[in-house]
Amino acid sequence: MSATTPASQTPLPMHQVAVRSVFGFDSPLSVPAFVEPSEHVPEVDAAYRFNPEVTLALLAGFAHNRRVLVQGLHGTGKSTHIEQVAARLNWPCVRINLDGHISRLDLVGRDAVVLREGQQVTEFQQGMVPWALQRPMALIFDEYDAGRPDVMFVIQRLLEREGQFTLLDQNTVLRAHPQFRLFATSNTLGLGNLNGLYHGAQRLNHAQLDRWNLVAALNYLSAPEEIAIVAARVPALAGPQHQVLLAQMVALADLTRKGFALGDLSTVMSPRTVITWAENLQIFGNIALALRLSFVNKCDEAERATVAEYFQRCFDLPLLPDGALAPGA
Repeated sequence: MSATTPASQTPLPMHQVAVRSVFGFDSPLSVPAFVEPSEHVPEVDAAYRFNPEVTLALLAGFAHNRRVLVQGLHGTGKSTHIEQVAARLNWPCVRINLDGHISRLDLVGRDAVVLREGQQVTEFQQGMVPWALQRPMALIFDEYDAGRPDVMFVIQRLLEREGQFTLLDQNTVLRAHPQFRLFATSNTLGLGNLNGLYHGAQRLNHAQLDRWNLVAALNYLSAPEEIAIVAARVPALAGPQHQVLLAQMVALADLTRKGFALGDLSTVMSPRTVITWAENLQIFGNIALALRLSFVNKCDEAERATVAEYFQRCFDLPLLPDGALAPGA
């Protein structure tokens, strides 16, 4: 069995960038970045707010080839956080969602029938893992705790710092590109679906979990930061005259999160949901109707009264039953 190192493994031009100037929080560190963006570099979201601790963990992953797992509830922006760090470093990035339909063959590759000079021949088609491994690429495994066991063992060898990848069908061992990086996101931390919120989440092999060099926890934003994010995403609500309304919306979202933590709700409002609510408010012109269509109708019927209580507390308006409209905002 031979080890291969493609010519494409020549490192690309890089330079150092200051964390303070690029990511907007106080840090004396500088990190490597590619001089020019390429095809797979994510677009920069100028409105994105970085969590300093999580950002530093991700920057360590990029700068020192550390394997970083980001854990947190849905809607906290785990994958987006990695992508936005990559965007500012001009680092190519690819995401793979480890849902129940992703198989070992999808990751590794498989034989496929192709046409060569008018003849059908069988040819090995590389999967996403060997493709990314041989390039300057940040590979992100989304929903890492939902991966099937056969898929997880494919990943395990990559978690070694100098992890090589064996293609048994090709009798080949692939060496990682010097600028290949590995990240993952998960809703749970390897303990499975204990709270019933994340169906399909698996218990992770602790030997594999231990191979992640850094584990960062990403929580929801502070209220002022979340208000700023919603205002940036929905420009119609960006003026100072809308600050009270946005504060009320974010306060309601925070009550749902506290209710979820106490077991009063099984559905929680993420920042993504608040943005959707604000966008739908522009369509319907009615705060209660927009909330019902954006969030309340996703909740269990037995829990809607709790959300109605939160709404009354924040807006001093009733969240009326379906078919009736509360006064506009």
